[in-house]
Amino acid sequence: MHAVDRPDRLAREKPARRRTAAAAAFSLETALLAVTASALSAGGILWLLGDLAAADLCWALGTIAAVCPAVGWVLAALRHGHAGVDLIAVLALGGTLAIGQYLAGALIGLMLATGRTLEAAAQRRASHDLRALLEHAPRTARRRTGTEIRSVPLADVDVADVLVVGAGEVVPVDGRVLDAAAVLDESVLTGESTPVERVRGQIVRSGVVNAGGAFDLRATATEQDSTYAEIVRLARQAGAESAPVVRLADRYAAWFLPLSVAVAALAWLLSTSAVRAVAVLVVATPCPLLLAAPVAVVSGLSRASRLGVVVRDGAALERLGRARTLLLDKTGTLTGGRPRVFDVTAAPDVKPAEVLRLAASIDQYSPHVLARAIVEAAHERGLEPSVATHVSEEAGRGAHGVVAGHRTAVGRLAPGTPVPEWARAVENKALLDGAAVAWVTTDGIPVGAVLLRDPLRHDAPRTLRRLRTAGVGRIVMLTGDRPEPAREIAAVLGLDDVRAELTPADKVAAVRAERAHAVTVMVGDGVNDAPALAAADVGVAMGARGSTASSEAADVILTTDRVDRLADATAIAVRARRIAVQSALGGMLMSMAAMGAAAMGLLPPAVGALLQEGIDVAVILNALRALRVGHATRPALEPAAEAMIHRFSAEHEDLQDVLQAVRGAAACLSSDPGDSAKALESVRTVHRLLTERLLPHEYAEEHQLYPALEPTLGGPEATATMSRAHAEIERLARRVATHLSLADAQGALAPEQLEDLRACLYGLHTVLRLHFTQEEENYFSLAP
Repeated sequence: MHAVDRPDRLAREKPARRRTAAAAAFSLETALLAVTASALSAGGILWLLGDLAAADLCWALGTIAAVCPAVGWVLAALRHGHAGVDLIAVLALGGTLAIGQYLAGALIGLMLATGRTLEAAAQRRASHDLRALLEHAPRTARRRTGTEIRSVPLADVDVADVLVVGAGEVVPVDGRVLDAAAVLDESVLTGESTPVERVRGQIVRSGVVNAGGAFDLRATATEQDSTYAEIVRLARQAGAESAPVVRLADRYAAWFLPLSVAVAALAWLLSTSAVRAVAVLVVATPCPLLLAAPVAVVSGLSRASRLGVVVRDGAALERLGRARTLLLDKTGTLTGGRPRVFDVTAAPDVKPAEVLRLAASIDQYSPHVLARAIVEAAHERGLEPSVATHVSEEAGRGAHGVVAGHRTAVGRLAPGTPVPEWARAVENKALLDGAAVAWVTTDGIPVGAVLLRDPLRHDAPRTLRRLRTAGVGRIVMLTGDRPEPAREIAAVLGLDDVRAELTPADKVAAVRAERAHAVTVMVGDGVNDAPALAAADVGVAMGARGSTASSEAADVILTTDRVDRLADATAIAVRARRIAVQSALGGMLMSMAAMGAAAMGLLPPAVGALLQEGIDVAVILNALRALRVGHATRPALEPAAEAMIHRFSAEHEDLQDVLQAVRGAAACLSSDPGDSAKALESVRTVHRLLTERLLPHEYAEEHQLYPALEPTLGGPEATATMSRAHAEIERLARRVATHLSLADAQGALAPEQLEDLRACLYGLHTVLRLHFTQEEENYFSLAP
């Protein structure tokens, strides 16, 4: 056990030592600020009392007190291979001592101490969320063994251990809920404050807080393999890395420092006045370079961490802000990464709901990913699976058992099974949609089919639009999947290119080819994406459900299962970099103007020092703007609007059988127009579903949801297109009702009605599918 504990203990001691060093540095800067302020104030009082010699002495001591640490900071910078932006401050302090301008020297000392203290305070504020992430990590867990509950070190927890998580406690490792339900605050990982409920069997990630009563958890990972441990490791690494702003500062200092020295030397040569040269160095002290860029980028890192985005270091944030090409994996990145039931087809005289219920009755005993999707769909539609007996599963074929005395199977059709005409249409639809088919048979006869596919994420279209707004000009999909489903998704999203059937090596080659033309971001979630993530300028891993390999290879990890966090992080990176450059360049331009005035003798050293102090404060305050929410981030929702979105999203799932009934009635009119009684009954069923379920849903959206979204979206015009769709849905529903009235008056559907009624039903189905998709992408994706 000690072999395991020691590295973990050392890893925990490192950030503690860093915090101690940071606190010591902050104490030194605070002490220097107190000494220089006291020396300047004491000298000022003595000067007012007329004791000029004593005043000069106080100011000289303040200058000397500032020179010593400043020299140390310059030497430390030289040891790291760069001249350091404090070099001009040291020259200015030495110059004021040499020419007897002690007041100016004291002011420069106060300026330097103030700038250093402000920088430390700003960085402490900006990195608060990263420190909170580290301090939130649990250390122990309560393990249940029989009737005994004992507190054990987290390193001793093994897979399959049963742990007790009390109210308000942090979930120590990844696991599955054993009780009926657990209410959790996942804000540490996702940035969302609304508690979520996880029912029995659902996965819970470590690091979230139990916001309800105590519950039992079965561990599915050890401490080191759990979600939160990986995030903490990344956050520690981010804290240990140097921020890119240092690179920005050094980049600008490379020409600003020689320029400052050249102007000071020229002023001395032309005027033969050392005072002018010192005045130039005083106003050229590059605190804007030293402070503005680091504060802005660290603030950006902090802002990203609040939204559930862990950035390894400031260099990654800077590169993300300059990205112009985006490469995305398909499965798990643009799509949800899990199959979902999107259609159920039934044989004649069998209802689709019965087909889904039968399939769930068998598949509830199967661990297969498609089986879980079928059972989940049945539960969402309020169907109760029956108890099946003699259930067994055959690899590659599916599962079978006995339901209500009938031998029922779900999966592939057995060899030699006759394929009826309706089933051929299912095979064709599955081919066109890139879907998997789970056939349902009873006593060897096909009674229906469940079609499943990995759906597009609702937040993907909005994410890509926001990324293009942020400056990404080229978006390409890289996938190992077949070309047909890849091209279908690309067409929906408006991608610039699609490359399908790629191996991991092919993906790496594609990344390198794109990098030759622009700063490139690669987004993925699987083990096969790890090499491509490492090859990109910025690798982004979908860390919520992605592989550990992809997370370790990435520069940015999205800790929540939402791709729109990438757009949030990019907007933050662009804004932080813009503010960093703006602050540094703005401060230097002001300093250069002051340098010109000082070179002409218009600014004495003491006045120049006061002016530079004001410049420093201005650029630091400007850099701290990176902590605030920018206009490019996702619009904020009121809690009531968010609750409505979740309600209507659930209703969309519940209404899927209505859409299937509409399409089924249209197909019934097409397949057997001679059986008018059956066709009329299917249309009656559709009219009842429309009247009782669909139209009330659309009315509630129009009069409750849309008004609640107007403040967020900018007014009623933002929902006008969706309102027009509501009107069209109502118009088509009335047309169906009119056809029913005519049929009732005539006793049957007249032949002249069939074409218009069929077109009406197919049109209604198409409008409903498009309308649901648009609402899910444009509105429902706003909610976490």
